[in-house]
Amino acid sequence: TAAGGEDSRWNVSILLFSVVAAVNGQIRYSIPEEMRKGLFVGDIAKDLGLDVRRLVSGRARLVLEDDNQYVVLNQNKGHIVVNERIDRERLCAKKSPCSFSLEIVLEEPLELFSITIEIQDINDHAPVFPKKEINLEISESTPTGTVFLLDSAADPDVGTNSLQSYSLKANEHFVLKQHTRADGSKYAEMVLQSGLDREKQSKHALILTAVDGGEPQMSGTVKIHISVLDANDNSPVFTQSIYKASVLENALRGTIIATVSAVDADQGYNGNVTYSFTHLEDGSACPFEINSNTGAIKLVGDIDYEASPNYEINLQAKDPWGVTGASKLVIEIVDENDNSPVVTMASYSGKISEDSPPGTVVALISVQDKDSGKNGQVHLTIDEHLPFKIKSSLRNYYTLITAQTLDREKLPTYNITLTATDEGFPVLSNKKSVYLEVSDINDNAPVFSQSLYSAQVTENNSPGVPLLQIRATDLDQGQNARISYFLFEDELNGNPVSAYFSINTESGVIQSLRSLDYEQVKEYKIRVKAQDGGSPPQSSNTSVIVHVQDQNDNPPQVLYPVQTGGSLVAEMVPRSADVGYLVTKVVAVDVDSGQNAWLSYKLQKATDRALFEVGLQNGEIRTIRQVTDKDAVKQRLTVIVEDNGQPSRSATVIVNVAVADSFPEVLSEFTELTHDKEYNDNLTFYLVLALAVVSFLFITCLVVIISVKIYRWRQSRILYHSNLPRSIARFWFLSPIFKNGIWSRTSRPSCKMANATYSQPVSFSRPFSLSSGGTDPIFDPRGAQNGVPCWKCGTRSRLGSKKASFWTGPYRYGRKHSVHRAENRQRDFSCE
Repeated sequence: TAAGGEDSRWNVSILLFSVVAAVNGQIRYSIPEEMRKGLFVGDIAKDLGLDVRRLVSGRARLVLEDDNQYVVLNQNKGHIVVNERIDRERLCAKKSPCSFSLEIVLEEPLELFSITIEIQDINDHAPVFPKKEINLEISESTPTGTVFLLDSAADPDVGTNSLQSYSLKANEHFVLKQHTRADGSKYAEMVLQSGLDREKQSKHALILTAVDGGEPQMSGTVKIHISVLDANDNSPVFTQSIYKASVLENALRGTIIATVSAVDADQGYNGNVTYSFTHLEDGSACPFEINSNTGAIKLVGDIDYEASPNYEINLQAKDPWGVTGASKLVIEIVDENDNSPVVTMASYSGKISEDSPPGTVVALISVQDKDSGKNGQVHLTIDEHLPFKIKSSLRNYYTLITAQTLDREKLPTYNITLTATDEGFPVLSNKKSVYLEVSDINDNAPVFSQSLYSAQVTENNSPGVPLLQIRATDLDQGQNARISYFLFEDELNGNPVSAYFSINTESGVIQSLRSLDYEQVKEYKIRVKAQDGGSPPQSSNTSVIVHVQDQNDNPPQVLYPVQTGGSLVAEMVPRSADVGYLVTKVVAVDVDSGQNAWLSYKLQKATDRALFEVGLQNGEIRTIRQVTDKDAVKQRLTVIVEDNGQPSRSATVIVNVAVADSFPEVLSEFTELTHDKEYNDNLTFYLVLALAVVSFLFITCLVVIISVKIYRWRQSRILYHSNLPRSIARFWFLSPIFKNGIWSRTSRPSCKMANATYSQPVSFSRPFSLSSGGTDPIFDPRGAQNGVPCWKCGTRSRLGSKKASFWTGPYRYGRKHSVHRAENRQRDFSCE
């Protein structure tokens, strides 16, 4: 039975085996269905003669035609193993042999191997009838030999595991005949071998058994209930034993495929015939429908040549009394070009180096078309203007290769459209766009925006000031375009360039490392190198000229007259000198340049301004009037020399002129002048020193007075906010305590009034006053107890030769309590 077959199949041990056949570069394995996940299928490394390491290095992978991953590749062992349970009936239905194909793709270099895995059937299904019961109505006049077509049992298995035979429970009226169709399937007919007599027995019950040929053998049964009808002795007969028809796979629903007819020799009601399909498998969807009255067969569902190329349908004609006739309808599905090619990237990285030579494989492409014949023949093309071409490979596989050298700097990316076209009519095509990125190599050196750079900087600049920024560009990408800047280690004035300038390696900013002096070097020429981060790196050079601009940083220098500290130089003018007499010429120079070195001369001071003048441009000192006897012998001229810079700088020179006719007269006058000068210089120094000392003492006294005022104000605020009675708080002071060799002071009441005591400790930091008799507090050892001295309150005590007095007067509040009652002043106090 079916149930018995289902229970017993789990007790059968399945012998797993695989057969390897290598024909024309293909490998074929054969395995039974229903294998568990992980079981061995085949040793692909051994069968292909490959090293396991080649599978790992070539990133071997399996490419299946559909999405079902029935098997997987173990790269480490080179084995193909089962990935999921394989149901042969689901995969191939009745098709035999059942197999599926796959390819193994290896990269670097690209290799492709085709593998076919055949799935062998096991007896895992029992024959099953479409109905649990068959009800037949047979007229009693039915002649012997009449054939009754019975429902066939369905067994998804194939070969010996499929349905093999039928058997009928023994009876006296019916026998069983078995037949085989062209496709190998078997069906049974029940033949009446002896006449029926409704009056004797109106109903018959039979059991039909279907048995397969598997191990263990499995079977299915159905009950046949026969009702004997009254006389109708002619059965319907079809006009043809086999009907044939064809239909396009894209035919619309409702299309009439064929019309069948049957005739019944009976007349009247017994001659009415109805049509139906029989032997349809339970749950199967038949895309056709027959009109029970006219026999017209029309399309009511979807048909697909790729799924099922033909249909074979059993026809039945039955009269009102249940007498039937049988025939067969064979429908051929005509293929049409209704499937577009499908483009799949079997191997594609999306990147290619720009230095790849022509012929480099970019991608492995699979193109599949489910149609058959010319409808399934496809061609793959790309845009002919691209630097790539398509090369045909093994069985619907193509390779995309480079046709010429690539340059990322000209075109960094390519959008490649793959067009797959079949040969059917109408022509169907499919496009797939892939994005290819050209990866960069370091084939371009940095390029400066200028071959020569120029910068200007004012002398006496601060160290670290930026001079200029240079820029270089690199057409490469990423690290190959990352530019670093360096200075060549040339020498400037005997020192390396790095002692004067530095450059930021990232930004290209050139900085001055020291203050430059126009008077020393007016122009610096340095070389800069830009180097990228590629491997190997590429570089380019440029030159930078730094012009130092002059600044008015040098005062004029007087060359004549020479100023010396030990001797006095004087120019002599005779008293007979006329107007315009050239006394002397002040000669000065300025090491600056340009207008900073333009000098002008002015007379700043003179003993007699009406006697001399100085040339503005040439520094010549001339008389402007006639020298007379009244003019003093000693003439002192102060000449100031100024440059034309901004701000201007100057120098002064003192020119001593002697108006005399003889040298001894000149010598006596200028000796006195030297002594007066020394005396005046000393007097000025002492006056400045005295002023500085007086200013310092004044500021110090002012700070001390302000500090004392602030301190007294803070102490009055503390006493004002305390909780002491005003009449008592006046007599409190800090009592020093000597403990553990250390003097300390605590705030506590140290005296008591007559007829009143106050023992609450109060803390405040009012300092006590010392009299002029001593600087330190003195205690009486005779009154000390436990290391605490007894202090005399309001009295002075002499110990030895020292004298100490302590202030116990009233501590004034911030409020107006400066006047106290007389009795409070006359109270007696004693030491505690």
